Amino acid sequence: MKDIFVQAIGIFGTILFFLSYQCKSNKSLFRVQFISYLCYTIHLLMLGAITGGISYILNTARSFCLGSKNTFLKGKTMCWIICVLQLVTLMFTWDGWWSILPVAANIASTIGGYTYNARKIRAAGMFINSPLWIAYDIAVGSWAGVLDEVVSEASMIISVWRYGWKNLDSVEE
Repeated sequence: MKDIFVQAIGIFGTILFFLSYQCKSNKSLFRVQFISYLCYTIHLLMLGAITGGISYILNTARSFCLGSKNTFLKGKTMCWIICVLQLVTLMFTWDGWWSILPVAANIASTIGGYTYNARKIRAAGMFINSPLWIAYDIAVGSWAGVLDEVVSEASMIISVWRYGWKNLDSVEE
């Protein structure tokens, strides 16, 4: 029963993450992802996937920063702070080569997010973040995580189809 509950928490995060890419506003996207990341933090920590769980705590903080009105939290310095914290997480939670996967994925998404360019955000997600997270989720037994990344890929493709790849090239803070 516990396994079903743990996977259900992850599936709820999946639903929210799917919905996030249907938001045209980056601000709304980051806010919905904030709640999704909280679900995934709990999910991964309950699975014992410490690197992934702590990385999601940083993702949660990143979404809060990107969705805020505070200039410092939305600035390049905060981007670098979050990336360095991802590397620190890797050092302190090392559990084998698969520990690199969520950290590399999250650094790519952090840099993509801090461009505030919808096309770059989706490109980082589609080509780096999701593939690396799928591999990690398989390694740690997060079936909800695999589903999340497959659904996220589909959602990003749908958003590109809905808004057009060229129309997503604008920068919105």
